[in-house]
Amino acid sequence: MFRPATASDLDTIERHYTELLTHETETGRSTTNWALGVYPTRETAAKAQAEGTLYVLEEAGETVASVILNQHQDEFYTEINWQYSAPPEQVLVIHTLCIPPCHAGRGLGRQMVQYAKQHAAAMGCTVIRLDTWAGNTPAARLYQTNGFSLCGRAEVLFQGRIPEELIFLEYQI
Repeated sequence: MFRPATASDLDTIERHYTELLTHETETGRSTTNWALGVYPTRETAAKAQAEGTLYVLEEAGETVASVILNQHQDEFYTEINWQYSAPPEQVLVIHTLCIPPCHAGRGLGRQMVQYAKQHAAAMGCTVIRLDTWAGNTPAARLYQTNGFSLCGRAEVLFQGRIPEELIFLEYQI
């Protein structure tokens, strides 16, 4: 079941962030380029939950994935040659989709993307946009196999602290 996150979900979401980032460190296989204690953090989730933009996927009463869905496009989004023109109020942006390793490989990412599409349509959005680290091939593959188009690349200082090359993807509703 997809639902808006509540304050009681924050402990689990924080554990998921920590589990994912610890797994990446321990295995030496980073796909996110996120940094433990920098992004994402409990504060990231708490802010989104307070704004009503944090969502979770729940199975059998257990939260198994989370995502932030809002209309915030970072400044560097203006530099991208998007395929579909849309005013900001008609653009949904996917941020911080997190599936911890203990729940990976079960199609949860696809379910989260389908939910984002339904959510965008219900909001009257015409476009979904997102960015992900250029080295995050699983995410790029997930989005592209679900109809998203690659629209560009940019070097950014994410969160003002994490230098990275991002790829930008877009989906027309």
